Amino acid sequence: MREYLVVFLVAAIVTYLLTVVAREIAVRTGAVAKVRDRDVHAQPIPYLGGLAMLGGLWAAYFVARQLPFLGSQNPFFEDALSVLVAGSLICAVGVVDDIFDLDALTKFGGQVLAVGFLVYSGIQFRYFYQAEGQVLTLDTAQGALLTALIVVTTVNAVNFIDGLDGLAAGVIGISASALFLFCYSLTYLNDVTRAVTGALLAAALAGACVGFLVHNFHPARLFMGDSGSMLLGLVLSASAITVTTQFAPGDLTQGADGARSSLLPVLLPVALPVTILIVPLGDLVLAVVRRTRAGRSPFAPDKQHLHHRLLEIGHSHRRAVIIMWLWAGLIAFGVVIASVFTGPVVWWVLGAGVAVTVALTFALPLVHNPSDLADPGEQPAEPTDPTDPTEPTDPDGGPAVAVTPGELADLADAVRSTPVAGATGPTGSVLPAPDSEPSGTL
Repeated sequence: MREYLVVFLVAAIVTYLLTVVAREIAVRTGAVAKVRDRDVHAQPIPYLGGLAMLGGLWAAYFVARQLPFLGSQNPFFEDALSVLVAGSLICAVGVVDDIFDLDALTKFGGQVLAVGFLVYSGIQFRYFYQAEGQVLTLDTAQGALLTALIVVTTVNAVNFIDGLDGLAAGVIGISASALFLFCYSLTYLNDVTRAVTGALLAAALAGACVGFLVHNFHPARLFMGDSGSMLLGLVLSASAITVTTQFAPGDLTQGADGARSSLLPVLLPVALPVTILIVPLGDLVLAVVRRTRAGRSPFAPDKQHLHHRLLEIGHSHRRAVIIMWLWAGLIAFGVVIASVFTGPVVWWVLGAGVAVTVALTFALPLVHNPSDLADPGEQPAEPTDPTDPTEPTDPDGGPAVAVTPGELADLADAVRSTPVAGATGPTGSVLPAPDSEPSGTL
């Protein structure tokens, strides 16, 4: 556990430090988020947070190779290396998109290229264990298609929920933590050494998300952009795939309390990738259904995502993000804990968690004046209204904004002049973060 903690801390610290560098690169290259009708930020924010997280993941990987226990697990580092190389490919596609606004087909091609490398490296579904010891074997084509479906869907689902400051990084950090708990239970409690790859990647991913959140929580000083959302989606889904079909049902029968699990070990290979990502995947499914029923493209942007709905019912920006974190943690950790522990106490605890989360989601706005919930400087959420189809739009779906070279230079100067937490001034003193923390309720 101590070595995994080192991996977590290295990823967090390196990501935190590199975020300042990524922010400067974004400003110099013009990778800045314009304010669009469907956005909730009121001023341009730099992209390219994915570069910082990628650096944190690589740093954690190289440090892990030098640790006594993890460094001795050489066969499992090959899978981790393949995931990071694929993550670098998809992050590069995201960087180009953040700067030049690629079309959807080009981005999809980049995602397929990264998945193709994963499959070529051997990271794919090969078989599923069934009840009574039976094995369902997949041929190469079936395994590749299923792997591509899960990874590409996850990548786009993470992109869908990246709509509020800190939301995507927090949800993925929580999901990665749940995946780590599951993998650690396999290695420590059940001697399934194959799960070391998943545990290593999950610990590093959780650390990278924490390091980035310091800069990304509301009010954000940097967005992860497509370089970050696609990186997080690929690494998390690939990490789950490295372990979910690598153990038999009998391998997860010893729980932390000495109890024996029942049907969950059989279902986990299929359920785990879904449950740890239930929030982004659920938002994706609802968005596709909603837009299709309205006769619009499933990829047409709108302001009806789950986080937009939370803003509409009276939650502040920060509170909406925390509510989404609670739901993600409840579901992801709930499934993993139920697979490790057994007994009525587990279900009572999970039931209490559901009750508290539901109350916070729907009852909390009723006991506060909605006008008091907005964070200082935050624009109130507007009623849901799809973008006017007659209005020119940019490739991302927002109103088109013409920017001259002179205006871009002024914008870069304005963004660069915004202090960054952790940066130091001429005297070495730490500069205050822009827009001090709100004094009101979350």
